[in-house]
Amino acid sequence: MTQWRGDDYQRRFDELASSGVDVHGEATFVLRRGPTSVLDAGCGTGRVAIELARHGLEVVGVDVDRSMLETARVNGPGITWHEHDLTTLDLGRVFDVVLLAGNVPLFAVPGSQRALVSGCARHIDSDGELIAGFQLGRGYDLDAYDNDCRAAGLELRERYSTWASDPFPLVADYAVSIHHFV
Repeated sequence: MTQWRGDDYQRRFDELASSGVDVHGEATFVLRRGPTSVLDAGCGTGRVAIELARHGLEVVGVDVDRSMLETARVNGPGITWHEHDLTTLDLGRVFDVVLLAGNVPLFAVPGSQRALVSGCARHIDSDGELIAGFQLGRGYDLDAYDNDCRAAGLELRERYSTWASDPFPLVADYAVSIHHFV
């Protein structure tokens, strides 16, 4: 498993933001869907969770990387953060949205993606959504992801090629998928 240095990782986004780049596309996408609660699964340094909380949403962040969570806890002290593997996560509650932003399925141990999706699905409210964005052509494709979602009782609702909701083309290098319970 790759070990990150949370402060270094966050610094890249801070530099982008200070140069005028909008680093909140994922949060803006989620906010348009109107949830009140979000599980940021694979939250990293908390960039998305902190932005969602800033807009009044109840947010819980989960990540397996301690360094990333240390940064998240400093930058978002009012948010609940859990250090845990998503494949076995059980918080005992559900959310309007479970968010997998930032290529989370690609960082999972190869072959564990089905368990990751299942672990996320058990936290989705009956009328909630699983929203995931990840690069394509990196060893975990959309057919496999959709199959893993189906195995968890989820079906595809919408798919885009960017967090800005650009239509999903036949050939793309990124996908944002929204799945919900059948």
